[in-house]
Amino acid sequence: MSSNTSIKQFDISIVGGGMVGAAIALALSQVGLQVALIEKQAPPEFTPESAPDLRVSSINLASEAWLTQLGTWQVLAQMRLCPYQRLQAFEQPHSIVTFNAADIKRSHLGHIVENNVLQLALWQQFGANLTLFCPSSVTALEQSADSTVVTLDTGEQLSSKLVVAADGGNSQLRQLAGIGTNGWQYQQACLVALVNTPYPQQDVTWQQFTPSGPKAFLPLCGEQGSVVWYEEATKVKQLAALSPAQLTQQLINAFPVQIGEVEVVASSWFPLARMDANRYYAGRVVLAGDAAHTINPLAGQGVNLGFADAKLLTELIIDAWRHNGDIGSEKLLQRYQRKRKPANLLMMSAMDGFYQVFGNDIAPLRTVRQLALNVAARSMLLKTLVARYAVGSE
Repeated sequence: MSSNTSIKQFDISIVGGGMVGAAIALALSQVGLQVALIEKQAPPEFTPESAPDLRVSSINLASEAWLTQLGTWQVLAQMRLCPYQRLQAFEQPHSIVTFNAADIKRSHLGHIVENNVLQLALWQQFGANLTLFCPSSVTALEQSADSTVVTLDTGEQLSSKLVVAADGGNSQLRQLAGIGTNGWQYQQACLVALVNTPYPQQDVTWQQFTPSGPKAFLPLCGEQGSVVWYEEATKVKQLAALSPAQLTQQLINAFPVQIGEVEVVASSWFPLARMDANRYYAGRVVLAGDAAHTINPLAGQGVNLGFADAKLLTELIIDAWRHNGDIGSEKLLQRYQRKRKPANLLMMSAMDGFYQVFGNDIAPLRTVRQLALNVAARSMLLKTLVARYAVGSE
């Protein structure tokens, strides 16, 4: 371990200031811990006139409750978020299963939120106990029995009892800590498009299942929406290369009538991958969010899993700190891994199973799917259970 006297001292260092990393930093700094947050790029400023971010997330009620506890939801509400009351699933446009917030006596099932707006809402709450290193990234990591030192690309060195890797699926810190991963690339890729719609703000998000992949619509504020199209990777790349007018025509041709006469404003695409870290900590480095796991985004659960990681990890750290314990102890990190790894793996496997069943055109499976959807459409108990699952209830 370096003995450089210019090393800056913190209780905890967090690498990655996206939604999950920023939430961890905020939660810990609010109670009095001295936090260093290292991030490559600050979120853009928000104006009501700015176009919506192409990257959006479905925030469930469990995540909303925690963000409200942090004070972030109240900030976000002053910017832009879109609640939805209904979730629809179908194969054929005339055979729709609807899950409704009213079925579980809630006002809504969740919100569609732009990633960079939620990140900005978190950043706007940063206070005196948080030191931001941005733009900056980590180039080296040293660990001893009781502390860590990270070296930044600026040459600065930061010492702390624990380092949180929240720097995404290609986490540099995870690699520096020597934590391996397993997983695979899916054969499909995902196209996302911001569209103008011919109708007022919607209160429903829907998903159609087809043999070539799901097609989904997520409502945004005003007369706009986010369209998600899963397809074979080569076709997605071809679609992404089209002009907005050409892509508009492709969407209208390929999507169910529910989409209406939309108009593409902007689009992007990304490959689909599943990744699970072999372990969630090594020494005094702990993983959270996409640094620990990436999931098929079929049900929009990725960021909710990340917030569940963040909530538990911060609760364990705060409890240890208040009792004068070691916030980077192996016992604490084992407790975190023991609770979050199985829960995340279960969700990942469930999404893969769902993906296989609904992305297959074998006749018996097609019959089973339609039967399952028909049963769900008629069963209030099943619809209630799915609605509770969607909002993040136990």
